[in-house]
Amino acid sequence: MAYKVLVVDDSSFFRRRVTDILNKDPQLDVIDVAVNGQEAVDKALSLKPDVITMDIEMPVLNGIAAVKKIMAQSPTAILMFSSLTHQGAKSTLEALEAGALDFLPKKFSEIAQNSDEAGSLLRQRVVQLAKKSGVNKRSISPSRSPLRRSSDTQPAITTRRSIASSTPAIRVRKSESVLNTPSGKNYSLLAIGTSTGGPVALQKILTQFPQDFPLPIIMIQHMPATFTHAFANRLNSLCKINVKEASDGDILKPGCAYLAPGGRQMIIAGTENAAKIKIIDDNSAKITFKPSVDVSFGSAAKIFGGNVLGVILTGMGADGREGSRMLKAKGATIWAQDEQSCVVYGMPQAVTVAGISELSLPLEAVASSIFKEIKHG
Repeated sequence: MAYKVLVVDDSSFFRRRVTDILNKDPQLDVIDVAVNGQEAVDKALSLKPDVITMDIEMPVLNGIAAVKKIMAQSPTAILMFSSLTHQGAKSTLEALEAGALDFLPKKFSEIAQNSDEAGSLLRQRVVQLAKKSGVNKRSISPSRSPLRRSSDTQPAITTRRSIASSTPAIRVRKSESVLNTPSGKNYSLLAIGTSTGGPVALQKILTQFPQDFPLPIIMIQHMPATFTHAFANRLNSLCKINVKEASDGDILKPGCAYLAPGGRQMIIAGTENAAKIKIIDDNSAKITFKPSVDVSFGSAAKIFGGNVLGVILTGMGADGREGSRMLKAKGATIWAQDEQSCVVYGMPQAVTVAGISELSLPLEAVASSIFKEIKHG
C-alpha cells in the first residue's frame, strides 16, 4: 500500500493542485481533502493518514490550532504551506513548535526553477515525512483512491536533492551515542548545520545555553530569507544567549549565535582572534543550498583550523558533509544527531556514513554533551 496523505486547504484550486502533484508518485495516495482546520482534525482522527499537508490561514480553525489538536489527539507527520512574508514566517514557526515537522512556500515557483522540479520536491518531502511517521516501508499497491487519476502514475522526477538524500546501500558505521569522556581539546567556535526539522532542534538546544556560554556560534539552517530573520528574532526572545541573523561585518563574539541569512552565503573571514562574518550573494548553479553548510563550514576550517566543534543536525540531503570533511582534516571535532531523534536523517547520515562524525547523539543530549566537551558548567 502507498502512504496515505490528507490535503488540507480552503482553496479548491490549491487542493486539486497538491492532490495532482502528490498522486504522480506511486508511493503516495491522497485519500481525502479537508477545507478547514476543524475538518482536518476530524479526518486525521478517523482516516489516520501518514502525512497531512496543511495551510495556515483557514476558516473555522486555522492551521496552527489544527496542528495542536491533531498532535494531541492523533499525532501525525504534518507539512505546512506558508507564504513568504514576515507574518507567514512567524505563523509557520509557531506551527513547527506546535508539532508540524516541515514547511514549504505555498507558491511553488518560489522554491524551484520550474514546475516539475517543484512538484518533485513536494513529493520527496512528503515521502520523507511519511517514512518518519513510523510507518514501515510498504510494497506499492496498484489500487488508487477515487481522488487519483489513472493517468497520474509516472514516477517522481529525481532532482539533485533527492539523490543526495536517498538512503545509501551501505551500513552506517557504529558510533558512540553518549559523550562519556571529553576530548580535552580547546575550542574557538561552535558550528551547527541543519535543514528539515532544524528550527525545533535548534530551539531545544540553544534554550539550554547559559548567558555566559564561552564560544561564538554560527548556525546554517536551510530557510528562505524572510524566515531566517523571523527565526533569529524568535530564538533571541527565547534564549539566554544573544541570537541574531548574521550581517556582513559582524565580529564573532562569545555567547552570541549568528544565523546565516536565507538566500545568501555566510563566510567566516579575518583571523582566529579577530574573526568576522562576510555575507555574499551567490548565483552559482553549482551550489544547491543558499545558505550552505558546506560553504560556511569550509570557511571556518580556513580561519579556525581544528579549534571547531561542528554539529550536523536533522536535515534532508548531504549538505555539510564536505564542509565537515574540511574541518575534520584540520583536526576539528564533528558530531551528528542520531537517526531516532531526526525528522530526516539525511545530513547526519551523510557525515556518519563517510566516517567523519565521531559521535551520534540524540537531540536531548546535544546541549549537555557540548557543555561537557568544552568544559563549561
